[in-house]
Amino acid sequence: MPKSVLDDMKIHMEKTVGVLKNEFQKIRTGRATTGILDSITVEYYGSTSLLSQVATLAIPEARTITITPWEAKTIPLIEKAILNANIGLTPSNDGKSIRLNLPPLTEERRKEIVRGLKKRAEDDKIAIRNIRRDAIDKLKKLEKEKAITEDELKKYEKDVQDATKSFELKMDEAVAHKEKEVMEV
Repeated sequence: MPKSVLDDMKIHMEKTVGVLKNEFQKIRTGRATTGILDSITVEYYGSTSLLSQVATLAIPEARTITITPWEAKTIPLIEKAILNANIGLTPSNDGKSIRLNLPPLTEERRKEIVRGLKKRAEDDKIAIRNIRRDAIDKLKKLEKEKAITEDELKKYEKDVQDATKSFELKMDEAVAHKEKEVMEV
């Protein structure tokens, strides 16, 4: 029973770290990455589709993303979707493909992005701590129900704390990696 509490806690913490890393992929750095286009959807034949499902995304240069739609008639729809996504990029097309040129980030903007990264990570650390608290509450309930002893409770609480520290460390590593990427000129 306590093992399932620990496993459940770790699954939730892993999901929290995964969501943070996924969000970090969408953040624009000095280099082009198709990750910033992951959440953009396009109206395609009456249904909403992800941009990556209606076009080929490529990075021919460090600061350029090209989008080659599978059907040329979807170019205006893709341009509209990019503008509506409000990612700070203006598409230009040549009739066959769309180019997104990423302007260089200013030092001030880089620092602002890093502050946002750290705030987001801190919010997710709070979520991790809430998951820890819930797991400890479940373990204490098991101890009250005499399903585990007081000594086992202490051991499991230590396991919960160790796992929490491990996941917080993973978040810190993700922030450090993304910060390095953002601050790189």
